[in-house]
Amino acid sequence: MASRKESSSVSSTAMASTSGTLDSPVKQIQIEGLVVLKIIKHYQEEGQGSEVVQGVLLGLVVDDRLEITNCFPFPQHTEDDADFDEVQYQMEMMRSLRHVNIDHLHVGWYQSTYYGSFVSRALLDSQFSYQHAIEESVVLIYDPIKTAQGSLSLKAYRLTPKLMEICKEKDFTPEGLKKANIGFEQMFEEVPIVIKNSHLINVLMWELEDKSTVADKHELLNLSSSNHLEKSLQLLMDRVDDMSQDIVKYNTYSRNLSKQQQQKHQYLQRRQQENAQRQSRGEPPLPEEDISKLFKPPQPPPRMDTLLIAGMHANTHSHILRV
Repeated sequence: MASRKESSSVSSTAMASTSGTLDSPVKQIQIEGLVVLKIIKHYQEEGQGSEVVQGVLLGLVVDDRLEITNCFPFPQHTEDDADFDEVQYQMEMMRSLRHVNIDHLHVGWYQSTYYGSFVSRALLDSQFSYQHAIEESVVLIYDPIKTAQGSLSLKAYRLTPKLMEICKEKDFTPEGLKKANIGFEQMFEEVPIVIKNSHLINVLMWELEDKSTVADKHELLNLSSSNHLEKSLQLLMDRVDDMSQDIVKYNTYSRNLSKQQQQKHQYLQRRQQENAQRQSRGEPPLPEEDISKLFKPPQPPPRMDTLLIAGMHANTHSHILRV
């Protein structure tokens, strides 16, 4: 591996734990500058507006540091491409990279985001599959809108051990999540990123910066953010609406459960009174019945959706504060 020099780092606080409290085999991520450029280029070529682009991360693990040295995109395909096999495509790509002596080990995946709204059930399920198969796997989240404003936005996340256990057991009931004592703050952990380049690339970047005009630099000082703020607030309102609908569903479940418990109690009281009357008349008591079959409990709404909505709400709020 060529000698590399640290050029910049990307780290920030979010709804995840930081490197000081990480409880995972990966404490830091070292990513090649070329990989960052490939991710940005992928979105510029195939991403449009809120459309998400995704790809595979390749590299290796050195002690507690995950080195990401290469990547390749998932191709965009439509419903007409019914014969497209995504797994076979990944295997062919990694086999081709191995033949030309390039790091080909699968270490995670990347995804673009639209105004920071990346927390979803699809992302959770995908990262669980990756992390369950490859313990050191991470997901890189690239925000093209914030990057276009002059500040690279690239973050790495992993599922916390608590959430991994819950996903393995698939117990998303209110009782299961309460027993695990997990909230949206304990769902993801953020891993600090360090971007590294070779000495030649660092020299080239220095020369380009030295040759850039003052007018070009002034463009990065543009504070116009009204459009971004408006869209972020609209997304925040949508999150609040989703949360309100979820609360209504849970309140309906609670009322139905309470009503059923009351009906069950009244039924048992009537049975006891009737058995007492039959006993006074010298008659045998009524046969035992399975109460659970007579009163089937209502199905509780999945609380994992509530955690995801809360996580999206918190993440959108953090995004607005940074606009």
